[in-house]
Amino acid sequence: MSVLAKPESTPKSTPRYQFRAMTVSDLDAIMEIEPHIYSHPWTRGNFADSLKSAHSAWVLLHDDRIVGYALMMMVLDEAHLLNLSVSKPYQKQGLGRLLLEHMIRIAQALKAANMFLEVRASNISAIALYENIGFNEMAVRRGYYPAHHGREDAILMGLAI
Repeated sequence: MSVLAKPESTPKSTPRYQFRAMTVSDLDAIMEIEPHIYSHPWTRGNFADSLKSAHSAWVLLHDDRIVGYALMMMVLDEAHLLNLSVSKPYQKQGLGRLLLEHMIRIAQALKAANMFLEVRASNISAIALYENIGFNEMAVRRGYYPAHHGREDAILMGLAI
């Protein structure tokens, strides 16, 4: 079954989601998801480089199928969230929050004092999620992201953990 298949209806009392560390063997499934959710997706090389750099990389599984993933880079006592993604059919079900909370726990275990991220200024739902968790806007990075017509600003957000 494709990783883009519709999620099955499952009672919330019996979640079938689990986390595990991302491996190179996950990249085919991730590359099936990535271009469907981003106008300028990461490349396979971006993911492979992150894994080679020993960044904290996790997948979220639903019945052994990858439905989300996140990557984080540690620099001293700062965690930088590089990518947090949920497959389109699984969006708007709280899985982004589940992934983000998992990454915050990982950052805490790694003794991070703060977590930082950039988010497209147009990604209102992601900004709302980050604010709801407690992230605050710290700055605007002008022209940070490629866009179909030029560049798009990024909102730099931070969370004390």
